[in-house]
Amino acid sequence: MSDYDLAATLASGQAFRWTQKGDSWHGVIGRRAVRLTPVTDGIRAETAAPVTDWGWLKEYLQTDVILQQILETFPDDEPMRMATRACRGLRLLRQDPWECLASFILSSTKQIVQIRQIVASVCECYGEPIPGFEGETAFAFPTPERLAAESEPGLRACKMGFRAPYLLATARIVASGKIQLNGLKSVPLETARAELMSLPGVGRKIADCVLLFAYGFPTAFPVDVWILRALRQLYFPRRRPRPSRLMRFSETYFGPNAGYAQQYLFHYMRTVNSRGGAGAARLNPA
Repeated sequence: MSDYDLAATLASGQAFRWTQKGDSWHGVIGRRAVRLTPVTDGIRAETAAPVTDWGWLKEYLQTDVILQQILETFPDDEPMRMATRACRGLRLLRQDPWECLASFILSSTKQIVQIRQIVASVCECYGEPIPGFEGETAFAFPTPERLAAESEPGLRACKMGFRAPYLLATARIVASGKIQLNGLKSVPLETARAELMSLPGVGRKIADCVLLFAYGFPTAFPVDVWILRALRQLYFPRRRPRPSRLMRFSETYFGPNAGYAQQYLFHYMRTVNSRGGAGAARLNPA
């Protein structure tokens, strides 16, 4: 699978449990410690404990998606061409809804490296121990029931700061069954977004991250400071549009796979354009 870039996919800010060690990426999916290594003809996958069925990994990595068909739906403009060239092989993952939701609640105002540290701490404190590689112990992501039983001071000890009460309150709502996360995949986008935004600490951006990375709603378009910067710099260089104008633009311009396009713009701005490694294209859409 030559069009799958593990580094771009796993380090692009959509999941926070992956660490690069040499040529391989180590992470945890569900209750399995996983090691992924890019090889000439695809991806070599290993688990610390034996498995007989690999369907869960194909679903997580979305290896059956024909990427070229997705890219062909992007706007044919210079910013998107630059982003797709720079991030060739970037895929969207399909994550567990609870882990994705909790992780993005913990992500508020933090950089990706800090989010990884917080998530790792939460898993070590409250996650179920599972077999890791080379005799090490790994940890599953804690269930909402496990976190719901904790106290706010206990969660704050995991370096999550002001996010602790939001995570605790959301865990208790999910654990109580008042919101059924697995059921949101079968309802309309706006309904699922409203349900998520009713949870403590969940605004539009976090909700759209979960809709895109956990449920696969293709038009969910998370907007954060990097995306605002991308839209202003690449599409409105001579104007000063308000965030509301940029939101309307993002909802109509990027097509049926707008969420995918968003991830390419996000990763491009963080890794290439922010270093000055490529010239910023200028486009004024009608």
